[in-house]
Amino acid sequence: MKSVNQHQAFENEKSIQTDFKEKMTYSDYLSLDTLLSSQHRLSGHHDEMLFIIVHHVSELWMKQILHEIHSAIDDIQADNLRSSFKKLARVSQIQEQLKSVWDVLSTLTPSEYIEFRDKLGSASGFQSYQNRLVEFALGYKTEYVLKIYENDTELHPILQEAYDAPSLYDVSIQALSRAGFSIDKEVLNRDARITHQTNESVKRAWMIVYKNVAQYWKLYELAEKLVDIEGLFQQWRFRHMKTVERIIGFKKGTGGSGGVSYLKKVLDQYFFPELWDLRTEL
Repeated sequence: MKSVNQHQAFENEKSIQTDFKEKMTYSDYLSLDTLLSSQHRLSGHHDEMLFIIVHHVSELWMKQILHEIHSAIDDIQADNLRSSFKKLARVSQIQEQLKSVWDVLSTLTPSEYIEFRDKLGSASGFQSYQNRLVEFALGYKTEYVLKIYENDTELHPILQEAYDAPSLYDVSIQALSRAGFSIDKEVLNRDARITHQTNESVKRAWMIVYKNVAQYWKLYELAEKLVDIEGLFQQWRFRHMKTVERIIGFKKGTGGSGGVSYLKKVLDQYFFPELWDLRTEL
């Protein structure tokens, strides 16, 4: 039998670029030197690398989530709902990836984590400013978060701008109003820095949408995209909580939070309350 050249597929690609003296490479485009040299272990423990990379990956995905949500907000404000759907669906797919990183981190045992936990000092995921930006973009506004960064001249203005801006749900409610639904003025004109609370006029509007799907298809699809995002956000929070419990039990977090007890409390936070309330009444 004639032997097969294992390298034949590569060798047959005669047009593959090999001279990069004056051309941009894959590594150049992605700044891989910077990216792959950003994992600095502070201990000699093997598993600290996993801990760092899991959090780096999470922060990169959150950056993309913010990119998509901000663009979707612009689309909804321009009544270009169809364009927003693709971006919101992408957010949900990214959230699936974020959920999966906890499965990887769960391979870290308590015995392994205590070998380098003290090297974290007071650093904690609680301080992730991108996580707070995502919460702000979805509508959960807490002034206390701003205080954490009030001495950071670079981050505080970014967080303040996000805190002041209308959320994804704010612009969705405004879209309901533009579609002819009667929304209370105090909702439409409310201070965007205050977390939205359940409102009957908003619930009635969404109820009509859900009872007349064909007539309000785009608003119905928007509502379901929001529910997808919130549902996955809650699942991500749950996986986070269970991963922390598995690794450190009920110890306090490195940043001073209650750890698992704090994470359990935030499971009850809702960004889009009327979209959940109406399900009981439909």
